[in-house]
Amino acid sequence: MLTDWSPLWISLRVSGLATLVTLVLGTGIAYRMVGYRGRWRSLIDGFCLAPLVLPPTVVGFLLLQLFGTYGPVGALLRRFQVDIIFTWYAGAIAATVITFPLMYRSALGAFEQIDANLLAVARTLGLSEGQLFLQVVLPLALPGLLAGAILTFARGLGEFGATLMLAGNIPGLTTTIPIAIYAAVEAGDSQEAWVWSVVILAISCLAIGVANLWQFSRKGQLSPPSQTLAYLPDITQSAEVATSHLIVNIQKQLPNFLLQVNLQAGDQPIAILGESGSGKSMLLKCIAGMETPDTGQIILNGRALFDSDRRINQPSRDRHIGIVGQTYALFPHLTVAQNLTLGLTQKQRRSPATVQQVAATLKQINLSGFGDRYPHQLSGGQQQRVALARAFMQHPQILLLDEPFSALDTHLRHQMERELKHLLGTYPSITLMVTHNIDEAYRLCPQLLVLEQGRAIAAGPKQHLLDQPQTVTVAQLTGCKNISLATAVSSHTLRAIAWDCLLETAEPIPPDLTHVGFRAHHIKIQSPHPAEVRSPTAANSFLGWLAATSETPHRITLYLKLNTPANSPMDYHLQAELLKENWLALQPTDPPWCIILDSQKLLLLRSP
Repeated sequence: MLTDWSPLWISLRVSGLATLVTLVLGTGIAYRMVGYRGRWRSLIDGFCLAPLVLPPTVVGFLLLQLFGTYGPVGALLRRFQVDIIFTWYAGAIAATVITFPLMYRSALGAFEQIDANLLAVARTLGLSEGQLFLQVVLPLALPGLLAGAILTFARGLGEFGATLMLAGNIPGLTTTIPIAIYAAVEAGDSQEAWVWSVVILAISCLAIGVANLWQFSRKGQLSPPSQTLAYLPDITQSAEVATSHLIVNIQKQLPNFLLQVNLQAGDQPIAILGESGSGKSMLLKCIAGMETPDTGQIILNGRALFDSDRRINQPSRDRHIGIVGQTYALFPHLTVAQNLTLGLTQKQRRSPATVQQVAATLKQINLSGFGDRYPHQLSGGQQQRVALARAFMQHPQILLLDEPFSALDTHLRHQMERELKHLLGTYPSITLMVTHNIDEAYRLCPQLLVLEQGRAIAAGPKQHLLDQPQTVTVAQLTGCKNISLATAVSSHTLRAIAWDCLLETAEPIPPDLTHVGFRAHHIKIQSPHPAEVRSPTAANSFLGWLAATSETPHRITLYLKLNTPANSPMDYHLQAELLKENWLALQPTDPPWCIILDSQKLLLLRSP
């Protein structure tokens, strides 16, 4: 029967202090290391993890050399008449060093798992770095930090080698449970060794059980805090700046090309088109302050957001920018109402009209009564509405949309397009929207900007770019499905090589012509007059045979071969798009049909 319980209290003090110290140090260092990509990262990381792989006796020996009577730290402490060696504080120091890698790795993993988009959005909402850590990072990383703290505590309880060398085995003063077990075994008292083994096992299991219970209750009983929610301005109010103007003239070297954009934007929304990897999203990130250009300027309403010559680089929180991406980046630990109010000031949070304003805003986005729900309880369309509303909360001077509808099904996409168009109409601001969908861009944005390998190769009113795309790339990105190599025969005649035909043009053929294009919905198909079955007489008219079809609910695509019958479904020259009713009217007549390519609709193109 045990009569001396001092090893239990000493172990709890040693492990508790070690856990507290490593929790603070490990979390702080891990948070700094997440964003650090300097040359010393590997060295720092290795130093932090070294106690995990070194034998405890080696760690104890090194600590003894450091804190001993003639060690640098020990000698310094002795000047203040402080002696650490052979006290329970020495045991806490040994446990701290041994357990630090567990806390460091757990915290680093927890921070690295946080979606970077959440942090970027939080900064655009006006959060300082301190607010970002306390309100976003810490709550999201809390389960990982708790797991690290439990591992630290359990490992600290079981620390033996380094503690024995640095603190010794002084009964009632430095004897921890592991040392007591060792002493009992050496003395042949297996009963005492068993008791202490059961005690340390029970404490470790209890700590793990409490942590699991806490995580379970936190997951199942997330409830909004009782503090007053922030004041929400009406998202349909006019912006503070009556006329907005954005100037972007930047360069940034990317792995495969140089992003070089010169852009001016006003109150009319601009859709940014381009192939994947052309620099569209990077352009938005530079404007938002998430990435830093190498050189150039970003000027908003006369205020420099970035100026490499004057060394100005405003942080995201000071740029007054709203951003909505593909994933919406709603904060999972916050309710809908808290997501909407995250970036507002404390003065706004204490406004007496808070509840009414929250309700009014939720009503505007058709989510009345959803303020206490969490993002995982919402559908994709509902999450998208919350993200849009949040972007408008701060009355941003720029709204950046990075393929905001890509995660929605067709029905929700069209519904959200209508709602966004209404918001853009009632809330004038500079709007840039990245999209791959030309139809989406056409419906929402009067202006288009086309990027290729980081360069703006076309910009202007949408109809102008559709009617006169100028280059092959612009024609393809604006939906032209029929493009052929071409050579000029005369000033108004060209040969479409891939289509094997001569075409007359309404406009003079430019000297740099390389291709000709024709949009699928502009192709006219008629049943030819019997006299024209052998040779159509109208300009740009050809006999055509059907190679294959492809249907959608309301339209049909015909794959057509000119001049001769098709040998296989892949043997075709042109794609034509028809409404289903026009196709049903054409079906009773057998090919060949008369294919007409209006000279006014021909696209005279050049290579980029």
